[in-house]
Amino acid sequence: MGWQKAFTLSERSKGCHLVTDEVLFHIEAGLRDVQVLICCQLLPQHTSAALTLNENYDRDVRRDMDMALDHIVPERLNWLHTDEGPDDSVSHTKTSLIGPTITIPITNGRLALGTWQGIYLTEFRHAPHSRRVVATIMYAGIFIIFSADRIRYDPHPQVLNAALAGTQDEEECPSVLL
Repeated sequence: MGWQKAFTLSERSKGCHLVTDEVLFHIEAGLRDVQVLICCQLLPQHTSAALTLNENYDRDVRRDMDMALDHIVPERLNWLHTDEGPDDSVSHTKTSLIGPTITIPITNGRLALGTWQGIYLTEFRHAPHSRRVVATIMYAGIFIIFSADRIRYDPHPQVLNAALAGTQDEEECPSVLL
């Protein structure tokens, strides 16, 4: 059981952009009523931009990240794949280094980000692009052990949340008896 939504982030040009609020706006419905043991995975459907987590307070962190990535993967190299321009292959390489997805735990209906953490779109193309993201909220099932011979598995978050809160008893558990 899970929830999924594809959405498009606003158009941005090269740089590291804080997009936490924009992402939260799009995934709010999927976070509702979620307590624990569930996570949100975000996948940008592009090969020249990525999502990452970093400090959300000081704007200099964004500029520093962009500068560091330009230093690690410089555009001035003799790139062979330049079909969409001189920033084509360098963008693909940076995306591979950052990684294709981020996964964030959910606690009490909120992304469990640290106090100073935010979601960044790292856009590697010079020209502005809007980026499509697929958000998937995955519900984890839980094994509930009532006794040595009575174990149930339930994939539903409501039952999981009730069990963790200690309000789920064996008779009310609509789960699969193993």
